[in-house]
Amino acid sequence: MSLKYDKKDIYSSMSQEEIDNVNGYSKSYMNFLDKARTEYLAVEEAVEILENNGFVSLDEKVALEIGDRVYFINKDKSLYVAVIGSEELVNGVNIVGAHIDSPRLDLKPMPLIEKSGAALLKTQYYGGIKKYQWMSIPLALYGVMYNKNGEKIKVAVGENEDDPVFTIADLLPHLAKDQMKGNANEFIDPEKMSVLVGSLKDKEADAKESEKVKANILKILNEKYGVEEIDFARSELSFVPAFKTKFIGFDRGLIGGYGQDDRVCAYATIRAIIDAADELDNVNRTMIAMIVDKEEIGSTGTTSMNSRAFDMFINKLIEKTNSMGVDKLEVYYNSKVLSADVTAGVSPEYEEVSDIQNGSMLGCGISIEKYTGSGGKYNASDANASYMSKVMGIFDRNNIMYQVGTLGKIGKGGGGTIAYILADKGCEVVDCGTPVLAMHSPYEVTSKFDVYMTYLAYKAFYKE
Repeated sequence: MSLKYDKKDIYSSMSQEEIDNVNGYSKSYMNFLDKARTEYLAVEEAVEILENNGFVSLDEKVALEIGDRVYFINKDKSLYVAVIGSEELVNGVNIVGAHIDSPRLDLKPMPLIEKSGAALLKTQYYGGIKKYQWMSIPLALYGVMYNKNGEKIKVAVGENEDDPVFTIADLLPHLAKDQMKGNANEFIDPEKMSVLVGSLKDKEADAKESEKVKANILKILNEKYGVEEIDFARSELSFVPAFKTKFIGFDRGLIGGYGQDDRVCAYATIRAIIDAADELDNVNRTMIAMIVDKEEIGSTGTTSMNSRAFDMFINKLIEKTNSMGVDKLEVYYNSKVLSADVTAGVSPEYEEVSDIQNGSMLGCGISIEKYTGSGGKYNASDANASYMSKVMGIFDRNNIMYQVGTLGKIGKGGGGTIAYILADKGCEVVDCGTPVLAMHSPYEVTSKFDVYMTYLAYKAFYKE
């Protein structure tokens, strides 16, 4: 018997039946990814899945009984889900938490301009991106607007086959001599990341109108949505890549698509709590799933993990299970958490930024990361050894293929998740998610076998 630790690829050890399960799960995940293009849409899709599996709004329940399945929506952009177990809440709960925001291009408050015979929408990038990756690709527009009467209007353009798309027209190489002198972080001016949205003039505009293309766009928006230019200020609109999610490679072993950080873990979190509840004859520890917003910009705001809304959710569970007198801090202190977030997969052409021994290889399973942060573990959540042992033991007992590692070599960068926020509450927590290539790009890549193993890992965690 070898005492060495070696990563093992999942595919080589799978039966045809298991591979069929991988393909079936992957297709359902890819369908979710194409629909859940924003946080709003991710919550809507998740709630539809939950309601189709017997979950109801927590507000509908005066009291909670063992086995009840409930959810709570936080301002349309975060979601907390629970299946009530037989154990007292004071003994802790099993939590899997992911985030559903992804890098994108948000509109500025007053974005519509006309320049050189074209109408453009000015943007503010959201999250960490390589700006050049967003140039000269097809973009779709999603979000919500409110008119002066306070009516909510959903916007989705670029979703259907016959929809137009949008783009940022990059500078041609023939005239880019000065542009190309800048480094990769500078040669794309973020103030020039305005998206082309029109080129035709309003034929009926007043002869004195100087911005007839802009006037035509406003006319189109008014006819379709009933809004005026000032209504951009009461909207949340974002450009995201218009690419559809596809299998990658001749062997169809990889999945390519936008927003896999972190909707791959978010989807697995929702599916896992449903299936774990279905497969258990008796739910012992209460199970909680959450998909939250704003992780990519530091987890700040009312819909982020830092929001006290989650504390309110726990208080509601305490109240409605007649657990009065229980302090939510005790619940947190005795809880076990998986911070369900992706990590960097070892890139074939950029191995030099990875510590291969501690890197996450595509196709070798879900990745457990003891700590995140940067440099000397700055801003890290660092799981203790006993909890690492517990999580690895759960995966070992349930034949979950996993790997352990770090984000990359020391000093090459770093990153964080929501783990530290839950650790601050007193929870035992460790990061555990799917390896991704080209993370934060418009087209991220995962292994379909890791995607499936992520779901199996979360389900096994819930059932312990």
